[in-house]
Amino acid sequence: MVMYHADNRSLQQQFGSEALADRFLDTIVHETFTEADKTFIEACGFFFLATADRDGRPDCSFKGGPLGFVRVIAPDLLVFPDYDGNGMFKSLGNIRANPHVGLLFISLEEQRRRRVNGTATVSFDDPLLEGFPGGQALVRVRPDHIFPNCPRYIPKMEMVKASDYAPQEGCEPLEPEWKSRTEFEDVVPPRKA
Repeated sequence: MVMYHADNRSLQQQFGSEALADRFLDTIVHETFTEADKTFIEACGFFFLATADRDGRPDCSFKGGPLGFVRVIAPDLLVFPDYDGNGMFKSLGNIRANPHVGLLFISLEEQRRRRVNGTATVSFDDPLLEGFPGGQALVRVRPDHIFPNCPRYIPKMEMVKASDYAPQEGCEPLEPEWKSRTEFEDVVPPRKA
């Protein structure tokens, strides 16, 4: 996967940043996960997932869970579960149509971030899925580009409390209030065990 296309290059030339962009490519962009990447990613309780459909129409989704719900299991493989949600399946459907994904991990406490661009697959019967309580599917991501990103504009924030809805081993999952609203209650499918 090429990091910069012609329009990236055109803007780099316009703003005089082509040499800087190349230096980043030569020094911080890598194709396999390091121990530092693994440590940072697995300490995040959320990330943002960018996908696009077959025609390139984008979608961005927040993905959250208990700390460690995203795992780097090999230098060239990251996995995360898909949890029960709103039933639209925007992310998983897009991955089926177009496997190219972008993941953005942010630590608001440390004001750091890491980007992972790669290709993804979705499985509903992956043997690793049983290690993710509450997971209904497993997403595997093979990286093309991994790199830290400038933290300059990340606000410093503090985690107060993890979500009550984050799946936990041995705990019955909570249902969100919206699933019992009159406009949805007759169409919400039963949760799979």
